[in-house]
Amino acid sequence: MSTTHTRRAALMAATVTAALVLAACGSDDSDSGDASHGSSSHGASSSPSADTAAAHNAQDVSFAQGMIPHHRQALEMAQLAADRASSADVKSLAARIEKAQDPEIRTMTGWLKSWGEEVPEAGASMPGMDHGSSSGMPGMMDDGDMEELGKASGEDFDTMFLTMMVEHHEGAVDMAGTEKTKGRYAAATAMADDIITGQTAEITEMNKLLGKG
Repeated sequence: MSTTHTRRAALMAATVTAALVLAACGSDDSDSGDASHGSSSHGASSSPSADTAAAHNAQDVSFAQGMIPHHRQALEMAQLAADRASSADVKSLAARIEKAQDPEIRTMTGWLKSWGEEVPEAGASMPGMDHGSSSGMPGMMDDGDMEELGKASGEDFDTMFLTMMVEHHEGAVDMAGTEKTKGRYAAATAMADDIITGQTAEITEMNKLLGKG
């Protein structure tokens, strides 16, 4: 993305301006985002019949192939919070992200296998998708962003994590909106709806923790 440097500058500014807000935060908001990213029950049943497997379109495939690496990066970010975050609210949010998105990855992987489509390899984006490009998956962090987050700790980590995850969630909501509009597979459009509902609530929660709510 051409705005990578701008994002990093914004992260640095946010770290300075929001540190005191985070330090003052207690656990009052820990349950405010309990509407998670969505139930893993959508599409998680036994392998679909031939008729069900056929009831999907190219958008459904694109949604699953794009959202799997998108979710994987969110999990990577969330797993860092256990050891690096100083805020109980941030740790709680990260745990909820893992609980919601890991089962969704497994569900979407099952769809792709049943459709005979490629499942994205761990650690790789889909061909032609540059994490830093606006033409790729929206909200994805580039390698530099992830390296900076991995080096941060304490309140600096909390602020950086929340700022990045807001952008990441906004990207997922955008992708899910496209699926709701253009997808055909009922389980996929239902998951997209859950993602929009759950992650929008978490965006509100994170902005509040950053002092923007």
